[in-house]
Amino acid sequence: MKRNFMMLASLLILALVTAACGGSGDKTNGAAPSALSSTSAPEQTELTIKHKLGESKVKKNPQKIVVFDFGILDTLDKLGVEVTGVPQANIPPYLAKYKDAKYKNVGSLVEPDFEKISAIKPDLIIISGRQQTAYEELSKIGTTIFLGVDTVKYMESYTENSKIVGQIFGKEQQVETELKAVSDSIQKLNQKVKVSGKNALIVLANEGSISAYGAGSRFGILHDVIGFEPVDKNIEVSTHGKPVSFEYIAEKNPDYLFVIDRGAAVGGEPAAKKTIENELVKKTKAFQNGNIVYLDPNYWYLSGGGLISVAEMVKEVEKGVK
Repeated sequence: MKRNFMMLASLLILALVTAACGGSGDKTNGAAPSALSSTSAPEQTELTIKHKLGESKVKKNPQKIVVFDFGILDTLDKLGVEVTGVPQANIPPYLAKYKDAKYKNVGSLVEPDFEKISAIKPDLIIISGRQQTAYEELSKIGTTIFLGVDTVKYMESYTENSKIVGQIFGKEQQVETELKAVSDSIQKLNQKVKVSGKNALIVLANEGSISAYGAGSRFGILHDVIGFEPVDKNIEVSTHGKPVSFEYIAEKNPDYLFVIDRGAAVGGEPAAKKTIENELVKKTKAFQNGNIVYLDPNYWYLSGGGLISVAEMVKEVEKGVK
């Protein structure tokens, strides 16, 4: 009897020791994941953005944003990102909400108001070509990046700028969706243009004078991306285009003539149609076949390079192509 009691006691002690060891093992196994999670890399809160004018450290999801480029402004608008300050003069009608007093007026496209910008204490300032000479001064006020479109590689530049905006504001997937939609529409239009075999000339009308633009220019997307053969391959790339006469247009005799009215874009009365459709131009194939296309200067002249503007630019050309 005593022997049986001793055996039973021994078994109970062994069971208790085993249970204790098992509990200790459970605690050790539970601690391992906790240690790993504590050493895992923290979420990235700052990006290094390389751009035309330098390299800038940009905090993700900045709150106070000043935007000088209307193309980037329309991209931010499309993505639902709020901004603090914009140049309110000559804002395109489709971005008219930014004329509201809730947004700070930070000067003009070519003359930033440094005092007002400084008062905002911006987390991020976004500029493009018209403000690049002010880059150093603006960088002293807040983190400044250049996101202008490189016309020589329009789509690559537009795509890269859009993706940078997406990264900064955590909108990568939405940007990808918008870019794919634009790419698909361009591919469809490009095929239509190439099948037509037509050439084209694009001009800027400004108070009675006209300037022509070719491949690689600010409006070169018409040739480089959409696919129209230039009626003149010798137009030198420049910001203001090549000054031309109506005799020049008649001599080149384009199949399509695309016209941008600068006066209408900067607050003047639309006058391009009256300027262009004179007796010389009426002799061209473009006029006689109804292929003079008047483009919206708000998209083409003021705000190209945005998720909204590029999509609309493609739609306009597609509508004008027969």
